[in-house]
Amino acid sequence: MDPETATPAPRTAVTPRLEVSLEDSGPFLRASGLILDEISAVRVTGHLELGPEHHTPWGVVHGGVYTAAVETAASVGASVAVRDQGQVAVGLTNTTHFLRSVTAGRVNVDATALSQGRTQQLWRVDFTDESGRLIAHGELRLQNVAGKS
Repeated sequence: MDPETATPAPRTAVTPRLEVSLEDSGPFLRASGLILDEISAVRVTGHLELGPEHHTPWGVVHGGVYTAAVETAASVGASVAVRDQGQVAVGLTNTTHFLRSVTAGRVNVDATALSQGRTQQLWRVDFTDESGRLIAHGELRLQNVAGKS
């Protein structure tokens, strides 16, 4: 808060904060359809509602949707983990494995921290379908860097 005007200070895209809304993101991320349900420094859960707008020309969900969700969910949790140090976490390596194709429906997203060090973090993100089957998973290695204020 600005003490002279009692108004909130403007946020930048990399200011660490617990309240995360992808509505503050650009059109690419909003189009992915990722909804974050729970956010903590060690786990982020959410879901995707997938349909034809996410399809490849062959009628299945584009792998980039999952890759973007890996980057987003892990980056949010990792940034929450280092926000008290005035840092954010940025992705360095994103490896996503596709196990089953999906055409439509709800896909659950579960991101968990595997390692949280002083300078880097490693997160795993699992995607399960409505019957609980693993359809994709990814790992994101992140670097902890100074955040902008």
